[in-house]
Amino acid sequence: MSRFVRASKYRHVFGQAAKKDHGFENVKVTGSAWDTNVISASAEYISVNWNASGGGAFAILPLPSPFVPHPSLPYKLPDSLPLARSHTAPVLDTEWSPHDDSLVASAGEDGKVMIWKVSPDVFEGWGAEGWVPKDFDPVWRIDASPRKVGQVLFHPTAENVLASASGEHLVKLWDLARTEDPQLVLSGHTDTIQSIAFSPTGTLLATTCRDRKLRLFDSRAGGDAVRAVDGHGGIKGTRVMWMGDLGKIATTGFSKMSERQVGIWDVGQGLANEKTTALDQSAGVVMPFWSDNNILFLAGKGDGNIRYYEYESSSLYALSEYKSSDPQRGMCFLPRRALNISECEIARAYKVHGSSIEPIAFIVPRKADSFQSDIYPPAPAKEPSLTAGEYFSGRGEVTRKLVNLDTGKTVTSSGGASPAPTKTASAPVPAPASIAVSFSQPASASTPTAPPMSASRSYSQPEPSPVRKETTPPPLARKESTPAPAKSASPVDDPENVQLKAELREAREKIRNLELQLEATKANAKRAAEALLNV
Repeated sequence: MSRFVRASKYRHVFGQAAKKDHGFENVKVTGSAWDTNVISASAEYISVNWNASGGGAFAILPLPSPFVPHPSLPYKLPDSLPLARSHTAPVLDTEWSPHDDSLVASAGEDGKVMIWKVSPDVFEGWGAEGWVPKDFDPVWRIDASPRKVGQVLFHPTAENVLASASGEHLVKLWDLARTEDPQLVLSGHTDTIQSIAFSPTGTLLATTCRDRKLRLFDSRAGGDAVRAVDGHGGIKGTRVMWMGDLGKIATTGFSKMSERQVGIWDVGQGLANEKTTALDQSAGVVMPFWSDNNILFLAGKGDGNIRYYEYESSSLYALSEYKSSDPQRGMCFLPRRALNISECEIARAYKVHGSSIEPIAFIVPRKADSFQSDIYPPAPAKEPSLTAGEYFSGRGEVTRKLVNLDTGKTVTSSGGASPAPTKTASAPVPAPASIAVSFSQPASASTPTAPPMSASRSYSQPEPSPVRKETTPPPLARKESTPAPAKSASPVDDPENVQLKAELREAREKIRNLELQLEATKANAKRAAEALLNV
């Protein structure tokens, strides 16, 4: 047995939960059974799917910090607060733009996708005497599908490009400046789409589906997948996540025996399965999150813990585990450019449990007065690389802009992921059989080297492809798509529409006043009951 430990600067990373008054309580989380993360975060705000009457809604709140309480908002939210309410059925997913921290998209069971712009002054005077909440209004409404829309996702490098996955088993790509029709449609799914993920530069898009297939699309060409392989064997929820610039994809799902699994797939080798590993027998869907520190976070719904692993040399090494007795209903991670580098915070999660939102900081325990460049690789920048028009027309090279977390300077990266496989008529590469294994234990100074995930039986793995610039399939394998012609701008609303909007706004105000009266009546009744009990 080796006397040496595996060298890693992340061996002692620990999760630090925020104090009670640093998060939010009295959160009325949606009761929808749709598999979603429930919460999403930008560098300034968070959005939470809300349990509201009279249609669908979600809440928009200022970003809480695990280190200090919010300067103006109470940690216990008021019973009535401003909501984004324009959906007529439950909101299923929300997503913040990577290029504008105040722009958020929502998708609902009503088949609509809506875009919302948040103004900072909307939070002034919250909870003060005489304060009246005023709901948010969308800036764009998109009739995305005749069926429900389960996922929305902004493009990582092209400005105002949005993907939506609907009950039609299609992924549609939209230009927010021209929302009458989708610019591209990705097809070929035979059942419900369960998750979608763009590659770091956005030239490729991966999906998981209820038909147990993992698909890879050329997101600038549209049409069918350039590659489809067998994914996890179980029919329960699966998730997909790109592993940064490594040219790999991580998926979570279930085996045919209902074991929870994590799989690693090599894009450069035709989506060959590098390794599929059994986790445990729990029933909750596992939510994967990737950090460019080469750390994969796994959080199971209904679990209280968050496991995290370092990916190195085609293996996942267990680092540690954040443990809690509060089962999580949903989770999201903060964009890396907004981390607190003075506290050596390398990742931050926002956990939804019960009626609370809890920030959790993952920290490298160091005492340092200067910037720790070895644990802070450049993060994706806010600046887009392309406009929507350039992206859909095929003009310009798709690159990735990164920001130095110390200096704030932006640099351009070519992406670095392996090239996409060419679409061929050959049969999909089958995934290896599920292998029941156990993760290696966290390394410590007194323990031997932590081995990678080991299997009771082994199989040959493809040679890893060299790290190259991410490219799309050759011209013969892709369908060129001409972007839809720009339509003329909509005319100014006629007087009838203006009157209808005014009546709708007045009706919303009446509903809000009635809700406030109801809350006041409940409070008076409670005080009266307490007075009777004290007599």
